[in-house]
Parts: sequence; C-alpha cells; structure tokens
Amino acid sequence: MTLADLVHRARQFVIAVAGTATVLGVALVMAGMAAGFRVEVVKTVAGLGAREVVLASSASAQLTAFTAFPESEVPEVAAALGAHRVSPMLLDPELLAHLGRRSVPINLVGVVPGGAGAPGASALTSGRPLSGPDQVVVDDRLGARLGARLQIGGRWFAVAGTVPGRSLIGGIPLVYISLPVAQQVVLDGRRDVTAVLSAGGTSNLARPVRLPHGLEALPPGAVVDATAKQMAGAVASVRNAEWLMWAVAVIIVAALVYVMALERRRDFAVLKALGSSSSKLFAGLVLEAVVITVVASLFGLLLSVALAPMMSQPVYVPTSDYFTLPLVAVGIGCTSSLAALRRVTGADPASAFA
Repeated sequence: MTLADLVHRARQFVIAVAGTATVLGVALVMAGMAAGFRVEVVKTVAGLGAREVVLASSASAQLTAFTAFPESEVPEVAAALGAHRVSPMLLDPELLAHLGRRSVPINLVGVVPGGAGAPGASALTSGRPLSGPDQVVVDDRLGARLGARLQIGGRWFAVAGTVPGRSLIGGIPLVYISLPVAQQVVLDGRRDVTAVLSAGGTSNLARPVRLPHGLEALPPGAVVDATAKQMAGAVASVRNAEWLMWAVAVIIVAALVYVMALERRRDFAVLKALGSSSSKLFAGLVLEAVVITVVASLFGLLLSVALAPMMSQPVYVPTSDYFTLPLVAVGIGCTSSLAALRRVTGADPASAFA
C-alpha cells in the first residue's frame, strides 16, 4: 500500500524529493564550509614545513596577526632554538591586488626562495618555484594562469607557479614573493618580519628556550589552533545556518506527510474498520517519509559535490558525513511523520460507513 500510494502521488513525491535534496545538499556544503575554516589553516601551516614557528608574543600565536619584529633578531632566534636552518617570513593579511581588470584580496607572504615557507617544486600544481624578485607563486584559488601579471602595491609580478590549498581567513589565497620585495612593498623597505620558521629535525621546545624579548616559539599545532580560533564567529554563523537547513528539511517532509494524511482520512477509516491498527497505518506513513528523505539524501550528496567548487571559500566535507547523511535522513523522515500521528490515530472506523 505504501509503494502504491507513492506511485499514486508521484508528482508530490518528486517535488518533495527535489526540495528536500536541495536543502540537504546545501546543509552538507555548509558543514563543509564550517570545517573548511580550520582545514585551510591546517594545510597552510603544514605547508610552511616548520618544526617551530616564532612569533611576536603580542600576536597571540595567530599567524595572521600582523605584528612585526626586526629581521636582525633572526640569528639570535636560530641560536636559541639550536637550529641550523631558519627562515624569516613576512605575512601581510588581506591586501588588495589587481589581476587583469579584477581587484582581488590576497594574503601576501614574503619568503626566502628555497627556504622554509616557500612552496617547493613537489608542492606546486604547475610552473616552477619562486626564484626572482619579479615573480610570484600563487594559490590556485586566485585563478591566475602561468605568466599572468599581478599588480601588488604598484609593482607588477609574473606568476611563476601555482600551489593548491594555501589560503587563510575564509579562502583568501596566499601569494608568495621574495622577502626583500615584500618588505619593500609592505614596509617601505624596513627590514622587519612577522615570523621565523625553524625547519628540519625534531622540535626543541621540550627544553627551555631563551628567545629575544617579546618573541615566543610555538609548535605548528598551537599556531593552527590560535589562527583558526580567529574565525570562530564565522564558523558559528555557518553552523547555525546548517541547523536551520536541517529544520527546513523536516518542515518540507512534515508538510507533505500531513497533506497525505489529510487526503487519506477515509482510507484510514476503512482500513481500521477492516482490522488494521493505528500503529500499522502510522508505520506506512513513516515508511513513505523515510523513502522520500533517503532518496533526497542521495540526490543531496550529488548536489553538494556540484555546489562545493562554486563557493568562494574552501569546502571540506568530511568523508564520514557522506555516510551519515542517509542515517540523518531516516531520522528526519521519522521526525517529520509525527505531524500526521494525530490524523492516523484519530481516524474513526465508523466514518467509513457514513
């Protein structure tokens, strides 16, 4: 009877599936966006290739906090860490660059070519590593092809290479240039940096480290946590919108089930008169709702895959979410069915003979 009713209401079924699939697909993308705020930081910090990151204490361990200190302190930092290979870095967040006729926000990163923080050949999607003062390596999200001209601070640079997964602050791409040029563009030539990266070997932070006053050495995990925390408000907003999408899915299916129950009042009365129990009739409605939501979840998965590349910020949907969504859909179907419970249990068998 359940399958026959679904066939009879094929148009309503298709509309409900389409609406629910859209909502579930958007909810899944929002879950990926919320996760993306942290994942992009994890990928970017991992790309630094540093065992320790030295930042100004006033930066509160945030990589994106523009708190500079003199580059002349780098040798003293290297001695304190016992590191033979350290690389200074200057990161200026949320600058405006010009790519063709477009104005694009970027995170400008000044690095020592070949040092820690500079993308190596193995990390590139295309092109070659940074080498000259008039070259840049950019994140793929910038949408710049090799050889394109990028204007930063009144200077023009040629795109020498592209690298994946290097963004911060909700998908703003990183643009790598040589450190002296970055100091000229950002600081009018003043030789300051915002971080020192210690690469290779194992971390020395287990022992006391005497750094220059106002500096602190941090493991990459601490930098990830503090930098990702900067976007906590945005993550909360996306999560709230995600929960709203789940609620909308429940409402869509509940409305359909309720309408079906209204249209089948006489059917319920007849079936009760023939001996069917309210629990069996309600189970049929629950099954219809579950079929709708499970089918919608499958289409929602496909829709989320199509929508993710359209978002302006990274979307990283955990693999587990693809497997749990059908289970969530079953829960939505069961919850939605409660809207028709009273109509089923209140059906009067005597009305079948009226």
